[in-house]
Amino acid sequence: MLKELGWIRVAGAVPLVAVGAVSENVAAMVAMAREADAHQCDLIVFPELGTTAYTCSELFQQRTLLEAAEKGLETFLEETSDLNAVSVLGLPVALNGQLFNCAAAVCRGQILGVVPKTYIPGYNEYYEPRWFTTGDAAPIGEITLCSQTVPFGIDLIFREDGNPRFCFGIEICEDLWAPIPPSSRLALAGATIIANPSASNDLVGKSAYRRDLIKQQSGRCLAGYVYASAGVGESSTDLVFGGHILIAENGTMLAENERFGREASMTMVDLDVEFLDQQRLQQVTFSHCIAKEYIAGDLDGREVSFGRERQPTETVLRRIDPRPFVPAAASDRAARCREIFALQSSGLATRLSHVGVSDVVIGLSGGLDSTLALLVVVEAFSRLGLDKGGIHCITMPGFGTTDRTRGNAEELCGALGLELETIDITASCIQHMKDIGHDGRTHDITFENTQARERTQILMNRSNMLNALVIGTGDLSELALGWCTYNGDHMSMYAVNNGVPKTLVQFLIDYVIDYWHDDTVTAVLRDILDTPISPELLPPDESGEIRQKTEEVIGPYVLHDFFLYQVVRCGFPPEKILKLAELAFENDYSRDEIKMWLAYFYRRFFSQQFKRSCLPDGPKIGSVSLSPRGDWRMPSDARVDEWLARLEPC
Repeated sequence: MLKELGWIRVAGAVPLVAVGAVSENVAAMVAMAREADAHQCDLIVFPELGTTAYTCSELFQQRTLLEAAEKGLETFLEETSDLNAVSVLGLPVALNGQLFNCAAAVCRGQILGVVPKTYIPGYNEYYEPRWFTTGDAAPIGEITLCSQTVPFGIDLIFREDGNPRFCFGIEICEDLWAPIPPSSRLALAGATIIANPSASNDLVGKSAYRRDLIKQQSGRCLAGYVYASAGVGESSTDLVFGGHILIAENGTMLAENERFGREASMTMVDLDVEFLDQQRLQQVTFSHCIAKEYIAGDLDGREVSFGRERQPTETVLRRIDPRPFVPAAASDRAARCREIFALQSSGLATRLSHVGVSDVVIGLSGGLDSTLALLVVVEAFSRLGLDKGGIHCITMPGFGTTDRTRGNAEELCGALGLELETIDITASCIQHMKDIGHDGRTHDITFENTQARERTQILMNRSNMLNALVIGTGDLSELALGWCTYNGDHMSMYAVNNGVPKTLVQFLIDYVIDYWHDDTVTAVLRDILDTPISPELLPPDESGEIRQKTEEVIGPYVLHDFFLYQVVRCGFPPEKILKLAELAFENDYSRDEIKMWLAYFYRRFFSQQFKRSCLPDGPKIGSVSLSPRGDWRMPSDARVDEWLARLEPC
């Protein structure tokens, strides 16, 4: 499964180290390497100088310790020669009268290469220059270690034969803290994963700063970052080491352990290197940096290839978020909604200020999208200090309008202190259908779209009368599926919801409930949240309830938003999206259901591009936008055949 999904399983491992006790330390690392390999781990990163311990100080100048370290590496090679995992472990290496703080990459009994530490800290609590030489002064070439001739230098890139996306580079501890870390050039040279064996001691507030560094560097490098730092077994003479393990991917922290454990600690997670590779293709600044380094002659990475037998696994060590647009944690969700609401209302406020109008027209249906749009309008007027009398709300009941939605529109306006104008479109739609020769009884697409276009005509003409802007209410998910009437609800003068997916709309309304603290507003908003999603273009059922429920027709929005994120944000192929959806929704939808709706998504996404090619202005909100002026430029006549062909045999 890992290879099919483009994942690489990585681990940070912190054994219980004993200062100077090389045999004991190596035995602990061998045990952890075996455990990780049993879980089909591809890459294991141990702490800096883990064979000897980092805090050996003057003992690093003792030949006994240096020889023991090399012997310890030899033992590790022998004891792990049957393992497929690549291990990165630290040891001191003496060469030509110089001592280097190194990390060795090993696999199946072979040393793939040895990387010396570039930046040797000699400030505050650090005294490394007393013993170690900078990697910049190290010979670039080969050395003999454990009777093997192996590549040596700060420029090594390790790539697996037959799986080129598994490509990693190594930097050591302080290297990350430099203004231009070695990992920046390693990433430009092809490394999709950075391994950092470290021995960063803990101080008050340092762990948070370290966490931010790793997240930011993984984001800048568009890479996975595996960090493993020395633990509590290090000398406590002057310092305390917490054994911090951090694993990040493109700016997101995927996994982290609990520091200061008194036992060995290992954290494993699956990195999506296919996603990283795709991001590098999409973010052309990355390729510009490659070209710049190449032209300057600084892109000089040496590639080391290695082979191994990769074992299949059906386990997953990665959370697949079923709602990728919605943060899982309540605190993160509140912060996200606060920012989105500010983006929407600020964008509208700027447009109103620029155009020089203080009036807007908005159509209210009593549904989620128009409700959110109205809340944004109220906030924008507040930001500009405008009179709310300039908010002209119109509800336009038609053939499918229910008492519930109409009542909610009326109650919402009343709670907000706004006037609501009611214009019944039934008669005008009947007349229009008569004019064009429609019987008015056949509930086809013409019957539905007549209502949508009549409403838009009313809004546009009323805005002309009032010198006002028509505010669009449609959301990002509807645009992805083309679930809007061309030149109907598809059109407006400023569309505040165009960047907001359906699965996020309800949380934004929830945020406003908490933000405004108005009991009257809260009551009606709660009922709107509980109302089924519907365009209400078909007559209600016999009991007056909503008959036309959108998700019964086009499928669950939670699935379509998941597909939208994976297709546009990640650029994944259909077969991978199907597998990810199976993992994310294993308790909610069957594989056949997911596959059916994914094929439906692709068909509509391709066929409805013409509606997205002429969208009204509206603010970009998140990483996925379908505006032709923003992120998404797609030919309206592109064919979906290749995508469906890849999905069919799955």
